[in-house]
Amino acid sequence: MNTWQVNPQDVFAASPVVPVMIIERVEDAVPMAQALKNGGITVFEITLRTPVALDAIRAIAEAMPDAMVGAGTVLTCEQYDAAVEAGAKFVISPGMTPKLLSYAKSGTAPLIPGVSTPSEIMQALELGYQQLKFFPAEANGGAKALAAIAAPLPQVQFCPTGGISPANVDQYKAVKCVATVGGSWMLPKDLIDNGQWEEITKLSQEAVALLA
Repeated sequence: MNTWQVNPQDVFAASPVVPVMIIERVEDAVPMAQALKNGGITVFEITLRTPVALDAIRAIAEAMPDAMVGAGTVLTCEQYDAAVEAGAKFVISPGMTPKLLSYAKSGTAPLIPGVSTPSEIMQALELGYQQLKFFPAEANGGAKALAAIAAPLPQVQFCPTGGISPANVDQYKAVKCVATVGGSWMLPKDLIDNGQWEEITKLSQEAVALLA
């Protein structure tokens, strides 16, 4: 029995796309999240790839308490705790370890572990995980591979991430097990660097429309 305060199903259901946010300047965090929200995206995955990531999570969680704010690129139990302490309502990992899977079951935020093979999916299922990240999606064969891998595992929902763009997102949308997709195409680095938040809102609107 887990103690999660949010259901992972609710994370997947909250938005058709999960933006993968790499935040270099903490002052960009809230404007970026607001631009995404204005475009119809209400789930935010802030990756722990930068020194300000935890501060960015905290800033968004405080400014937008109703938003589904999460942490990505979580590799260890210590990072899981730090993300939750900063305000993350969910946690995403590019992979999974038995230690992290077990640890997160007793935490307050759901873990969405990364998988790429049937064996990994079965290991996750054994510990009660049914919402998973298929990563890296395109490098692992794309939508066609995911459909084949998931065929004997109909109880699992996926968020494919990695190499997804407007050019191929329709392929993932057509796969029954896909509940939402992860991507960063609505967050070009040049727009972020120049604070062109209205352009990010437009790209977000287009992303939501593609997946409607």
